[in-house]
Amino acid sequence: MKKQCTLFSPVFGQVIELKDTKDPVFSSGMMGKGLGVEPSEDNIYSPVNGTITMIAETKHAIGITTEEGIELLIHIGIDTVKLKGEGFNLSCQVGSEVKVGDLLGTVDFSFIKEKGYASTIMLILTNSIGKEMEVETFVGEKKAKEPIFVASWEEEANENGKAKPKKKDYQLLAQEIIASVGGKENINNVVHCFTRLRFYLKDESIAQTEKLQSMSGVIDVIQSGGQYQVVIGQEVDVVFDKIIQQLGTLNQEVVEEPKEKNPLKRGMNQLIGVITGSMSPVVGIIAASGIIKGILALLTLPQLGSIMSTNSEIYITISAMADAAFFFLPVLVGFSAAKRLGGDPIVTATIGAFLTYPQIVEWGMKGKEMFEIGGLSFNFINYTYSIFPMILAAWLVKVIGNKLKEWLPSYLKSILTPLLTLLLVCTITLVVTGPVIQGIANLIADGITWLVSASGWLGGLIIGGFYQLLVIFGLHWGVVPLIAQQIASTGETPLNAIISITMVAQGAAVLAVAMKSRKTEMKELGFAGAISAFCGITEPAIYGVNLRYKKVFISGLIGSACGGLITGLMHGTMYGFTGSLIGFSSFFNPQHPTDLHSFYAFLISSAVAIVVSFVITWVWGYSDDMTMGQKVEKKKRP
Repeated sequence: MKKQCTLFSPVFGQVIELKDTKDPVFSSGMMGKGLGVEPSEDNIYSPVNGTITMIAETKHAIGITTEEGIELLIHIGIDTVKLKGEGFNLSCQVGSEVKVGDLLGTVDFSFIKEKGYASTIMLILTNSIGKEMEVETFVGEKKAKEPIFVASWEEEANENGKAKPKKKDYQLLAQEIIASVGGKENINNVVHCFTRLRFYLKDESIAQTEKLQSMSGVIDVIQSGGQYQVVIGQEVDVVFDKIIQQLGTLNQEVVEEPKEKNPLKRGMNQLIGVITGSMSPVVGIIAASGIIKGILALLTLPQLGSIMSTNSEIYITISAMADAAFFFLPVLVGFSAAKRLGGDPIVTATIGAFLTYPQIVEWGMKGKEMFEIGGLSFNFINYTYSIFPMILAAWLVKVIGNKLKEWLPSYLKSILTPLLTLLLVCTITLVVTGPVIQGIANLIADGITWLVSASGWLGGLIIGGFYQLLVIFGLHWGVVPLIAQQIASTGETPLNAIISITMVAQGAAVLAVAMKSRKTEMKELGFAGAISAFCGITEPAIYGVNLRYKKVFISGLIGSACGGLITGLMHGTMYGFTGSLIGFSSFFNPQHPTDLHSFYAFLISSAVAIVVSFVITWVWGYSDDMTMGQKVEKKKRP
């Protein structure tokens, strides 16, 4: 389909062809198609309708994205960047909507010429490079707001005759997000999980939450656990990378937690933040490893003809790939936790490597005695799969390392700080904190396992019915270490089996919306959310559709409660992290491939969750006559 963009003169002046401008970078077309204007007045007006996306610190350049998707650069003068903003007085701001003829500011062109710089204004379509585009320039003397340039191009249309959606500009999105959270100076740190940017802000009150919530590419904003969370969806890692590029020298390791008067709330905020920051970078590889282990178990099933032997070299090799992340989990968690807390990540990772050293692991599996004092024996324990001891070890590395740097003379710091920190933290973890924390963690994990197993349907019903409420506040990451601890102590996790069903149910609810709605936008949101939920990520479904039609979310909760009930009744369990439909392989027992009980529980409970959620949503939860609610306001710190 044919598309067109018209540029209007930003000033009174003489319009010239781009090739006639005196800047070789622009005149060669290297930056894109466009034209030049020799100004005869100081007022600068917007040449297009669009959104201001960039203003140079030196004020000599303005970026505008037009309604047609054109990215326009207004470059004022040649080499005027050297003036460092002197002579420029812009009244526009990044994020502002502008119309043709809106005043962008004033420029003292006489001053520019006095300083020896050319005053030519270049209007460049920066995303026209490589695009087949017909252009027409109306050269000569022109008044401000007169048409001076027309660009036409063909854009591939979809099956409905509409132009295919423009590829997202992640650089622009990252820039707008940074500006909306209060700028770089308001950001202490930023991390990300599967779907969210998690900002630690100096002052959350100056962040423009409503603007962020209405921003294309942002699903929702949540303030919880001392974090300012911007929900992006599956593309969060791309946006995160662009944000880090723009933040540049931001200290991403040392984090100041928001001040909280209530010590209990402050402690909980800090604990949630540390667990989130430590676990979210690690969960992806753990999930992938779990899928590999499940598929290997599937390939060894006698019912499928034992496609692969557990004694074959290829099985052992691939199994080692999958087991590595679990076996060396203390190394991964230690490194991640140290970066989150501001300690030395290399020293902390080395401590994790010590805990998983083959001889230490062997002694731990045998319960070998380290020493005995006053009739009290201290034994080695196995730290593979462990999480909590390493988080505390990372904190000790930071505290002890900082103290040593204060006490030691400068010429000894580089050698003695890592040496003493390693010796002290390894000893403390091995003898004191490790056994205590691991013992408590094992008790909690065993208690949850017992509760779910003993209560059967009741535990499944309650956990299934309410788990996704944790997701709303981003608190579900606190459950991940408990799941890891269950797998470490028993090799399985009935808790995760129930959680898996809640993802399926929310996906089925949003799928019903997508299939029932006749609105194109709603179908796109619904199908995208359903696919994401069936792949184990429910945020796009929840924030994009389900919560904004509260009955849809409730329908999903009812379905997940029913699915959890079935899982509890059948005492279903999982042997890995990855849930929802994509995690089917995690329900195969790798130790007993012929045991399909949990897999059958998964199939039945998933079917129940899908049918119940889908039917209730279709009949009661959604219709096109309903008005989509505003994005849900949530408690700042639940």
